Amino acid sequence: MEILDTVSRIVHVSTAITLVGGSVFMLLVLMPAAKELPDEPHSQLAEAIRTRWKRFVHLGILLFLVSGLYNYVRAIPGHRGDGLYHALLGTKMLLAVGVFFLAAALVGRSKKLEPIRQARCKWLKVLVIVAALIVGISGFVKVRGVQTDEAPTTESITAGSS
Repeated sequence: MEILDTVSRIVHVSTAITLVGGSVFMLLVLMPAAKELPDEPHSQLAEAIRTRWKRFVHLGILLFLVSGLYNYVRAIPGHRGDGLYHALLGTKMLLAVGVFFLAAALVGRSKKLEPIRQARCKWLKVLVIVAALIVGISGFVKVRGVQTDEAPTTESITAGSS
């Protein structure tokens, strides 16, 4: 199982690096630079990027769901009774659903979601901020480790003092 655990973790983190990094790049570098283009080339560039980026977004969402579910199933037994862990993980999952929706809406073609694409800069900022919050939660949960509510036994206290 160790090899599968490692592969799943690598897939999950690599997907986050690719999608969050790509979104930050678009927000802070590409979109400001593209604003300097005349309307027609700007529209052509935006469509070319949307068409190509949506493949990464759709595959990334799939990889997040598969690797995230696997990581969740593997981690849960070690966190029984750890209320903070479960609260943070639940919050992270709900935020991730929001990020998935925004990412898909920004690369999609649905007429009903056109207002999101028209305000692309605003919604990309929201996506990046929420993704950063998810990364922060993930980092905290990972370094916090497994918490136990068990009080130290007399044996462990005595063993620790010798």
